[in-house]
Amino acid sequence: MSPRAFRRMLARQKRQPDRTARDLEHAIVSADIPIGIFDTAPSPGMSRSRPAAPPPARSAHRLLAVLGAFDQRHPALTLTEISTRARLPLATAHRLVATLTDWGALEREESGAYTIGLRLWEVAALAPRGFGLRQVALPFLEDLYEATHENVQLAVRDGREVVYIERISGRAAVDVHTRVGARWPLHATGVGLALLAHSDPELQERVCAEELTGFTPYTVTDPTALRRVLAEVRRTGAAVSDRQITDDAISVAAPVRGRRGEVVAAVSVVVPAQEPDRHPLLVPVVRVAALGISRALGWRPSPGAAGG
Repeated sequence: MSPRAFRRMLARQKRQPDRTARDLEHAIVSADIPIGIFDTAPSPGMSRSRPAAPPPARSAHRLLAVLGAFDQRHPALTLTEISTRARLPLATAHRLVATLTDWGALEREESGAYTIGLRLWEVAALAPRGFGLRQVALPFLEDLYEATHENVQLAVRDGREVVYIERISGRAAVDVHTRVGARWPLHATGVGLALLAHSDPELQERVCAEELTGFTPYTVTDPTALRRVLAEVRRTGAAVSDRQITDDAISVAAPVRGRRGEVVAAVSVVVPAQEPDRHPLLVPVVRVAALGISRALGWRPSPGAAGG
């Protein structure tokens, strides 16, 4: 296909996007279309062999938009789907996807769909709140799993959400909806409550002021009730999420502290809700695991301090 014919197809896409999107993607992916034809015409005096590069900030935002198109529910996307979810023209999406694929941030499957590439995982592993924290915590998480044979999780706070950075699953343990990299609201999970209770008061009030999503009839969605829950977490040094995400699981969590005593993560164990008498017995066990991780990170608690 010649560049002129391809531009005609682009023009038709603007008039009939649903009708030509699939044809356009096929032409982009299967034909040897020069990347340069997607650039705007040069201004007078500008060489056609070196098209003007877009402003760095705009280019960075578009690249991030492409990566942001992927999430837990959309781990693999076609070029058209990337274009739609990133809100970019198909030609622009093609150019950015090609760049990211060449670098290794994306990988293309035999089906033609794109997934996150290993190179991006390598970079993400350098995050101190991710891989580094996980390495320190893993021996304690394994001990906690051996003591309970239930799902064990490690999470950090990112804004108003909790992000899971490690999980050990038990074969006979209750099913959970979390996975490494998953995000959930702070107010409904055990680790989220542990993190929120020790966050800035301003953040706590912002979370309480917004509409709190209910996942089950047991989810705490009343701001006054949530404030009481957070106060209890600070008093006891542990958080209990009783059937707030699913009605068959209870999460017991405790905060993990960094060298200066700030809460940097939370560890939890999830047990079946059919065993309500069991989770109080797990509170000291989870707190000991959190204390061990905290000590490994350099924290030295003062005598009698709660919430290790």
